[in-house]
Amino acid sequence: MKKAGKKNKKEFLKSFGSIVFLLALVLFAVFVSQIVVARIMVLFLGDKVNQPLPLAIFSALSYVLAIIMIVWLPPVIKAKREKKKLSKNSINRTEIGLHGYLTWTDIGLSLVGFIAYWILASVLTALFAELVPWFDATEPQEVGFSFYSSGVDRLIAFLSLVVVAPIAEEIIFRGWLYGKMRSKLSKTTSNTWSIIISTLLVSLAFGLVHLQWNVGINVFAMSIILCLIREVTGTIYADILVHMIKNGLAFYLLFILGIS
Repeated sequence: MKKAGKKNKKEFLKSFGSIVFLLALVLFAVFVSQIVVARIMVLFLGDKVNQPLPLAIFSALSYVLAIIMIVWLPPVIKAKREKKKLSKNSINRTEIGLHGYLTWTDIGLSLVGFIAYWILASVLTALFAELVPWFDATEPQEVGFSFYSSGVDRLIAFLSLVVVAPIAEEIIFRGWLYGKMRSKLSKTTSNTWSIIISTLLVSLAFGLVHLQWNVGINVFAMSIILCLIREVTGTIYADILVHMIKNGLAFYLLFILGIS
């Protein structure tokens, strides 16, 4: 009995360490990729880096670098340490949620998921506003693009905010991070607890990287719903659609109607 208890405790501590590492890796990669890309672009473009096209390129390159650091680099390092050749299956598409194809179920769930997210976000925001005196629910989010973009600039902003960002962020958070956490936690906890813990930690990390209280709470709520959808479908296709709908609506209000 004592040996079994020690073994379970050891496995739990190992799992806990893995979870901390996963969170640290994602947060490190997201922030460092932005710093590195920003410094390189400022070096070559100077003040022009704040124009719509450079901003879109900065966003895309930051996401690409972050995904490389998170998804591709760990298997490469592991293969080198074990002196093995990197196989095609080193990156598990099923674990990331990118196996199969988009289905009608995904499309239907994305609409239901968006409504559920909006309700949950409204409740959490109202609750936080009631409990925290300094909380400003109406603080505008800094998206990097000018409010007065038009024509081609507006198209560039649309592609960056409504297409690239949702795909990249879902691959990182509800894809890789959630998949890895569920896999690790399912070995030491029940299926229910592994879902709950993974959902909360992924959502907290997603809120944290947005660096703004009201936005963080909003995307925390969205992430809760997206993790549950990921659990139901096994993929992140519906999650990407929900994220696109959310960003698309925000884009319309901000860039078309001029409502911040």
